[in-house]
Amino acid sequence: MKLAQERIAVTGVGLVTPAGVGAARTWEAVCTARSTAATDQNLAGLPVTFSCRVPGLDAAPGPRSWRHDRYTQLALLAASEAVADAGLDPRAWAGTRVAVVLGSAAGGISTYEEQHAKLLRTGPESISPLTLPAFLPNMAAGQLAIELGIRGPSLHTATACASGATALITAAQLLRDDLCDIAIAGAADSMITRLCAAAFAKMGALSRRNEQPESASRPFDTQRDGFVLAEGAGILVLERSADAAARRARPYGMLDGCAATTDAHGVTAPDPEGRGLHRAFELALADADATARHVDHVNAHGTSTLLNDRMEAGVLSRLFAAVAPSVTSAKGALGHTMGAAGAIEAVLAVLTLQHGLVPPIANLCAVDPAARPLDLVSGRARQQTVDLALSASSGFGGHNTVLAFRPAI
Repeated sequence: MKLAQERIAVTGVGLVTPAGVGAARTWEAVCTARSTAATDQNLAGLPVTFSCRVPGLDAAPGPRSWRHDRYTQLALLAASEAVADAGLDPRAWAGTRVAVVLGSAAGGISTYEEQHAKLLRTGPESISPLTLPAFLPNMAAGQLAIELGIRGPSLHTATACASGATALITAAQLLRDDLCDIAIAGAADSMITRLCAAAFAKMGALSRRNEQPESASRPFDTQRDGFVLAEGAGILVLERSADAAARRARPYGMLDGCAATTDAHGVTAPDPEGRGLHRAFELALADADATARHVDHVNAHGTSTLLNDRMEAGVLSRLFAAVAPSVTSAKGALGHTMGAAGAIEAVLAVLTLQHGLVPPIANLCAVDPAARPLDLVSGRARQQTVDLALSASSGFGGHNTVLAFRPAI
């Protein structure tokens, strides 16, 4: 893929995260390193009793919201903001030239668990006829297409915690292949369920700081002990730069390069040497006609787990041995939003370009020795002119993605 041949503009963004509804609330939280983790009564009695939930979403949007799983509700909210932010009116566009590509690691897992419990408790007559339409992973993309009159390609991507970034790569390719003129792309996940929390805890992936949840997620810190389960959605509107210019849109930035690789190493553990991720960085840089020396900033995957952070720190240290781009991770503030993480962090990367401000890593107090060669931003946000930003994501199964963003000049 050679995105530099046909520049892809980011013309709108939308976020729904544990910091709240709307990109502005999330940007404020990450820039002030405000942790969103808190005790979660729905997880009472489990080994881990806290999470990062989206606040105030009990009154879900739209007249038909009761039909949707929570992850679809998150996606629809974020997409509504992104489309409005791009200055687009779905009533006026040619729906056949619009695409939607949404990712998710688990789809409607909340609906699945709730309806399965009903089946076991009271029998088959008690389950909802809407179980499958709410649970199937593609349904966020399908419902968004229905809501916005999108009649072009409608796709779902599932690469675990890299799903959102994979969706953006797929959407960019659709634009380059002239299969659409506008792509609504990103991801949503809501995996804060008792089953998912118990399963992640059993694997040893979650932090056990039940008494101090606000300090639990601490990427690249020596005292990290796992990630914090979170939910959210990130949506970006992508267009070819010429089309964006023709309608006088004001892009946040350009997606000038991207790459995806696979470790072929383990089901949950990354390759300790990070060879797949290292190759993804190299390929994304080549796709953007750049080298490591051109990189000013990296939005790292940075999960706060022992294995991922150590591997990622090693990759970044080797790749940028001759330079020192600033490095951040939003998961200290927002927790791990699973399949939505790559899309949320892509939005944060383009906001960094726009504002010239790098958010700090929340709860980073003592840097792990493996990460000491890196220029990790901590304490407070840093003013910085960024001409090339990379956003990295990885997922169970060995998926790796890297996105390269430049300012819209």
